[in-house]
Amino acid sequence: MWLFGRKGASGFSSSSTAEQVTEGIDGTGFTAIVTGASSGIGTETTRVLALRGVHVIMGVRNMLAAKDVKETILKEIPSAKVDAMELDLSSMKSVRKFASEFKSSGLPLNILILSKDKIELQFATNHIGHFLLTNLLLDTIKKTSRESKKEGRIVNVSSEAHRFAYSEGICFDKINDESSYNNWRAYGQSKLANILHANELTRRLKEDGVDISANSLHPGTITTNLFRHNSAVNGLINVIGRLVLKNVQQGAATTCYVALHPQVKGISGKYFSDSNLAKTTAQGTDSDLAKKLWDFSMDLTK
Repeated sequence: MWLFGRKGASGFSSSSTAEQVTEGIDGTGFTAIVTGASSGIGTETTRVLALRGVHVIMGVRNMLAAKDVKETILKEIPSAKVDAMELDLSSMKSVRKFASEFKSSGLPLNILILSKDKIELQFATNHIGHFLLTNLLLDTIKKTSRESKKEGRIVNVSSEAHRFAYSEGICFDKINDESSYNNWRAYGQSKLANILHANELTRRLKEDGVDISANSLHPGTITTNLFRHNSAVNGLINVIGRLVLKNVQQGAATTCYVALHPQVKGISGKYFSDSNLAKTTAQGTDSDLAKKLWDFSMDLTK
């Protein structure tokens, strides 16, 4: 349990949980897609959105794990509306299939939450898959927003790791260059891409005059998925982690806050942490870099 949380302007802090930041909010009639929903903070995000009345579609690779998640949620919340659809963000074919099947379902789409429940050092998974899925579902979100007269929300789960991207931010000419590859820098690059994607999407949505926001966020460092491959470090984390790191309920808070809270209405192209507005690096607000990334991503997904 995080002990050192100080409340920000929103009234919430690093110790706030997803249930606390959504208390009293009625999401009945809303439909949300949550990727990476079969474990960790993705599962908790799904549970809390369902608790607030949102119909949640889990986009997952492991359908058996998703079945277990759904059953667990229904035991706690019998009235919950939770469904699962297969989605592998590292495969453009899978992303296109998912988007096609969702659109064929005729369901509305109010909220799109793009998150990962594990650290994967693949630019294609952490950014390109999200980029393509968003583009394929954008018309559905726009249609839902127009017909419901309610703001649509696109939420990119990024990370403070964006601060450790390569010096040039995005290595457009070396995305697949093994000779210059660095695991941590590559992960930071993909998380910076999540922020830039939300920023450029905001600019384009404003030009279109639609009532849809796009924001990015840092969920916090979670005790359950850190240093899991290092037994010595993991042992130390188990001892002190509960005091200084977030649990899953706290880790899902900012995602749920940005997705549902009225305080976020009308706010777009921003970065959040601990359920409050936060600052990125200079690269995270570079509009030229954001546009270049958009064009680069469009070329890759044609």
